[in-house]
Amino acid sequence: MTSLLFHPSLADCRRLFLRNHSVAVDIGAHDFEKQAPQRVLFNVDLYVPLALSTPTVDALDEVVDYDFIRRVIAERVARGHIELQETLCDDLLAAMLAHPRVKAALVSTEKPDVYPDCESVGCQVFGLRADLA
Repeated sequence: MTSLLFHPSLADCRRLFLRNHSVAVDIGAHDFEKQAPQRVLFNVDLYVPLALSTPTVDALDEVVDYDFIRRVIAERVARGHIELQETLCDDLLAAMLAHPRVKAALVSTEKPDVYPDCESVGCQVFGLRADLA
């Protein structure tokens, strides 16, 4: 996949990412999926304007902290059973874009243990805030 940093409206951004964050999630629409939590892999890219993420004194409060991404995922998962990955991705995308420094986000989820004949099944969604253009 080509980086979204080549998208003209994101050329002034830094990309932060979380890769293959594994979490046990109560998710699934099928009866066999509702027996126990499933392993879900989360991948998140956040695009933050350089003007809002270039540290001048090397301090954490000058950037978007990676813990923000992990906290958003944990808080959403803690709310209870989720039927669809699409719902989970949409909820996470909205929460990522609500951060005042995040201009765009790419969120994906994968369930690697659902079917024995494929590596994983998943969903991906992208969003861009117009107000940080």
